[in-house]
Amino acid sequence: MAQLQTLDIQAPHGMLEGLLRLPDNQEQARMAALVCHPHPIGGGTMHNKVVFRVAQALGDLGMPVLRFNFRGVGRSTGAFDEGRGEADDVRTALDELARRFPALPLCLAGFSFGSWVGLPVGCADERVRQLIGVGVPVATLMSDVLTGCVKHKLIVQGEQDQYGGAEQLRAWFERIPEPKQLAIVPAADHFFLNQQSQLYQAVYDYFAAGHSVLGSFM
Repeated sequence: MAQLQTLDIQAPHGMLEGLLRLPDNQEQARMAALVCHPHPIGGGTMHNKVVFRVAQALGDLGMPVLRFNFRGVGRSTGAFDEGRGEADDVRTALDELARRFPALPLCLAGFSFGSWVGLPVGCADERVRQLIGVGVPVATLMSDVLTGCVKHKLIVQGEQDQYGGAEQLRAWFERIPEPKQLAIVPAADHFFLNQQSQLYQAVYDYFAAGHSVLGSFM
């Protein structure tokens, strides 16, 4: 069975609380992943169900997966910083992941606020080869985020996402460069309520089908 480790990740403001899932066969891992949670002011944590499902899918593909709490959330020190400090938290978490798995390329996934904060950091970091945005808040935050990013990108969105409706999403998606893939989960809202298994499958199938930067994970 996969192992789950609790981590205290050193950060400039003190510490980030993290959870690291290790696969059964670590020596066969081809990529390690970081998953960023939704808005702290709205109650977002690394235990969010969407974050858990994304991490579960990536872990079931054989990746070590790190989730963490942004500053001021759970046991993480510091206070909410409107995205600026949270971007630094993403960099800190990536450093920890790269330190533990120096031979592996990295995947960065983010849900909602986590996608807005995390994906630009991942795009700028040469260690990150694969990006995943889930519930991207195109109606409120995303604007021109990723329009210059040429890394492999998977975007997973609920068909009825109240923070990123179909028209706004497709307009934004058209502006970001290839390689990219868009997966729409039918009838799902922003939080994929009652659609958690479909979310899991969208992430899993992308890698299994060979669309990722490393090809097929099957």
